[in-house]
Amino acid sequence: MKLKQISEHIWSIKTWCIIPIHVWLVADQDGVTLVDAGVPFMAKGIVKSVNKLDVGPLQRILLTHGHSDHVGAINKIKIGKDIPIYAHPIEIPYAVGEAPYPGRKKPEKTLASQVIHPLEADDKGKMLTIGGLTPYLTPGHSPGHVAYYHEKDGVLLAGDLFTSKKGKLHQPMPMFTADMKKAVKSSTILEQLQPKRLEICHGMSVFNPAKQVNNYIKRMNEKYV
Repeated sequence: MKLKQISEHIWSIKTWCIIPIHVWLVADQDGVTLVDAGVPFMAKGIVKSVNKLDVGPLQRILLTHGHSDHVGAINKIKIGKDIPIYAHPIEIPYAVGEAPYPGRKKPEKTLASQVIHPLEADDKGKMLTIGGLTPYLTPGHSPGHVAYYHEKDGVLLAGDLFTSKKGKLHQPMPMFTADMKKAVKSSTILEQLQPKRLEICHGMSVFNPAKQVNNYIKRMNEKYV
């Protein structure tokens, strides 16, 4: 596993499991937020990385979505610790096994219902900033997929909203994407936020990704519409 600082407040932890897998540590005034929790064997490296940063304890885990390769290290990280886990309320029934993810025949319980909390929103439905990150609903790869924007650093942590290759935007993996058309529609978040840097789970960083998004959408619409 490799720990790399990607902005003033954010570090990436990368490993390989046939494909690259990234999770992120975000430092805030009260400690550290972990965004996604990868696969089980990453747990020890994640805990070690939090300690290495020495900027405070792990305060919370934020999930982009509930697929198994994004929650796998949670149980080992939480042993003996009361660390809250958050996901979008739309995502929670799928993650706790109450309903099958779209396109799958059976429910898959990746998290226990008693450990997961819904991300909070204001009375207008806008999700509240937590740990220096503002969540944005970006459905498609999964029903309640969320991307997290660190406004001060200009970094969007986008989970499986995209993949990438050589700094170029590519589609999320079709085999695991519930609704590709919705995922493409959600990609307009790049136009809205204009991040300096896009971080994704299964791929490398994309800089100034909003410059690519129109061509990306055009390619995807030609392929799927």
